[in-house]
Parts: sequence; structure tokens; C-alpha cells
Amino acid sequence: MRLLVFFFIFLEFLAGVIQAAPTTNTTNTTTSDNVEAPSFTTRTLWTIISSSILTLFACVYSAIHPNIPSHKDSGYPHIIWRQLSMIIMALIAPELIVTWAMRQRFSADQWTQTHSFFVLMGGFMLYVDGEPYCTLQPNHILKLIHEKCIDVPTLTAKQIHDKSKGNAISKGVVVLQVAWFVIQLITRAIYHLETTQLEVGTLAFAVLNFLTYAAWWDKPLDVQCPYPVHWKSTGSKATVTPEYYIDEKYEITQFGPLSPFFRPILELVGYPGIPACCKLQVPTFDGSIKLVSYSDKIALLLAGLLMATIFGGIHAMAWFFVFPTYQEQVLWRMSAVAITCTPWFGLLTTALLAAMNAPLKLFILLYALCTLFYIIARAVLLVLMFTTLRNLPPDAYKALLWTSLVPHL
Repeated sequence: MRLLVFFFIFLEFLAGVIQAAPTTNTTNTTTSDNVEAPSFTTRTLWTIISSSILTLFACVYSAIHPNIPSHKDSGYPHIIWRQLSMIIMALIAPELIVTWAMRQRFSADQWTQTHSFFVLMGGFMLYVDGEPYCTLQPNHILKLIHEKCIDVPTLTAKQIHDKSKGNAISKGVVVLQVAWFVIQLITRAIYHLETTQLEVGTLAFAVLNFLTYAAWWDKPLDVQCPYPVHWKSTGSKATVTPEYYIDEKYEITQFGPLSPFFRPILELVGYPGIPACCKLQVPTFDGSIKLVSYSDKIALLLAGLLMATIFGGIHAMAWFFVFPTYQEQVLWRMSAVAITCTPWFGLLTTALLAAMNAPLKLFILLYALCTLFYIIARAVLLVLMFTTLRNLPPDAYKALLWTSLVPHL
């Protein structure tokens, strides 16, 4: 609801700016006796790059609400590596980030939205004899409360939000920056001004960013420490560690030497070989949350495929753009088709192999090939977004004057 309020306030302000935008006779063309075309101004290559990079940063970093890290990973090297891995994943597979957010949103229904998100991100840590013992999962914490092994946590929603590094204002600023970027690209299309490949690629991230923020609006941002819950039972501690907890050093081996490389993606898609929870933290990219409702499962699957189609389709908008070379244009087209169709191909092929009772190794081979193909296509698009800036058409440097009057970073 607050996201919609910010959006409508922005639109109202935008309408006022458009109506009040000045015109200059030197750049206007008269379409009739009483109607004048809007004023144009020029922009530099630095303006194009800076606005795109700031918006891209907002989409791949500020919008991600990570789970709580283990207390063993509190040092700067671990923090930097964790943040870097999230940025890389958001650049490679932003549609999976949206799916991750939606999965948590669908599952955040046992308490208040804030409490549910806090539990799902590893917000409650069980302490035994004064030492951290394991991260409590939603069903597990309810079981221990019912068995009177622990007291009901007295943490309020206000206290949880106090742990968060973000609020409605900081999130609203990011949303407004992304909204400005989208609107100024729409106006460029309306007035037939050239748009760069960098802006098209950033637009694809921006569209998915709105959905990510909507799904995670009530999730605390960048919480570093879980809330302690103390074990009070004098009985056995066997029920404290369910089967789904594993050691912190657990590694998958199905993909051989590529297993560490594939693990973040495997976590996001909820691959069966990935455990639900490490003992002292929820995985950084946790896709293991089980959805109870069949309709939610179907909705999540279709949403993931739809996000991939939208993301690739936006890149395909640059199909007939001006490229410095014909080879770069062909690479862009092939890569846009690849990221659009690969998820659908993987899903349909997996269903076909399942119907044929194919061996597990064939599934693993298919998954590895589709993932590598997708990553290569994404990398090509990211490189072309910047290399095509070396030779832009003259219209790419023109901009509507009123868009510069709208507050943005």
C-alpha cells in the first residue's frame, strides 16, 4: 500500500512538472497555430552512463533484502564477499531474485508479515547453555513453543523494524529513481528519440525491481544479528535439531568441480539437493521454502517464467537499434532470444524427461547446459550494453527538457 502511495504522489508531481515545463522557440517545432512541441535539451555520454548505473545499482543492490548471516561470517571479508555474490546473482538472474522474493511473500502468512519475514530470513536463533545452537524455522519454532521447550518470543514488529537498515523513505527514494528512469525512457519512445542499449538493459532490471520491492516491502533490510531464543527444557535436545539441518561446510557434489559455481542458482530454484537450512543460518539464496498451497506453487512457477520472458523481451526491444557493427547486433539478438527461451526450454525438456523416467545424470546434464547457456547469453548482453556506447547516433544525445526537472539522482 505504501509503495502505491509513493507511486501516485510521484505521478501527481510529474503531471505538474509536465504542465509547467518551459518551452523555447529555438528548439520547438510548431505542429499547429496553438500547439507547440515540447522543448528539447542535450545530454552527455556521462549523463547517460551515470543515470543508468545509479538505477542499475538501485535494482541489483538496494532492492535485495538478504537473509541474516551466520555469526561466524561477521568479518569484513565475509560481508564483502556475500554482498558481491548477491550483486553478481542479481546481474545474472534477476528473475530468480524476484521469484525468491515472491516465494518468501507467499510463505509469510503464519504471523504478521514482518514477523513471518523475520523468521524466514533466520531471525530467531536458539541458544543452549548460552551458546548459539541452531536457526529456528517457522514450523520448528511453533513446535518448540507448543512443547514448552522455549518461551514465546516477545519481539514486536516495531522492534524488528528497528533492526532494519531501511524504511519507507529510503525505499521510496529508490523506487522514485527507478520510476523516473522508466518514465524518461517512455517519453523518448513517444518522441522517437534514440535509446541506448545500456538504457534498455537497465529498463529490464527496473521493471523487475518494482516487483521485488513490492514483494519485500515489509521484510527487514540488512539485519545482521538474529534474536536469541533460549532453551529452557531439561529434557533431551534431540528435537532441537531436525533432519533438515546440516553442517555449515556442506557441499553439493552432483555437478563435480562446477558445484560451488552452481550452488547460488541451485539455492534460488529450490534444487532438491540443497538442504533447507544450515545449522547457524538460512542460506543466502534460500529457495527451499515449501509452499503449502498448490495454487501458490503454480503461481510461483508461472511468475518465474513470466519474469524471464519479460526480462528477455525488454532486451529484444533493441532488435532494430543502431549498433556499431553488424556482428554486435547479431550477438544482441541471439542473446536476447536465448535468455527469453532458455527457461521455457528447460522446463518443457525436464517435464519430457520426467515422463520418460530418464536417469538423474541426464537431468543434471540438462540443467548444467541450460544454466551455462543462459549465463553466457547474460554476460554477452552486459558487455554489449557498454561497448555499444562508443558510437551513438546524434538523437541519443537529445532529451526532453521537462525530464531533467523531475527530482532524481
